Amino acid sequence: HCNFEFDLCGWKQDENDDFDWNLRTSSTINMGTGPVTDHTLQEPSGHYFFIKSSFLHLRGQKARISSPVLSRMNKNCKVSWGVIFFYYYMYGAHVGSLIVYQRTMGTHEEILLNLTGNQGNFWQRKALNLVGDGGEDFQVVFEGIAGDGPKDGIALDDLTFSKEC
Repeated sequence: HCNFEFDLCGWKQDENDDFDWNLRTSSTINMGTGPVTDHTLQEPSGHYFFIKSSFLHLRGQKARISSPVLSRMNKNCKVSWGVIFFYYYMYGAHVGSLIVYQRTMGTHEEILLNLTGNQGNFWQRKALNLVGDGGEDFQVVFEGIAGDGPKDGIALDDLTFSKEC
């Protein structure tokens, strides 16, 4: 489980992207760009990952973060594929896209989720089944794609893997 209050829990900026996700709080941002609070603490001082469209990022540019490597050698992971639970926030008239991949160590990426556009001015919970035959280690990758609006953004918080993996 990672709520980003103390560290990044092994989540890392991907090298195959155009810009980075930022760890931030609502108390340090300009109003109108992102959630009013994080999901974990429900306070402006709580931390979450965020990208926003801006004049610095062209429409379509990508920011990616990847999980620590998860092992399929775990006997429970071979029986049950496992799930990732997370909260996301996508708000704004011209917000971009959020794509979630499962990437094997052989660099094959399978899309688990693809959301585009305004999803509402609130945190939403998602549960995604992890796929595979139980043989190859993998990572989960969150890719945020910049939209057109300078105040539009995508946020992530409370990323949790089920106990099987």
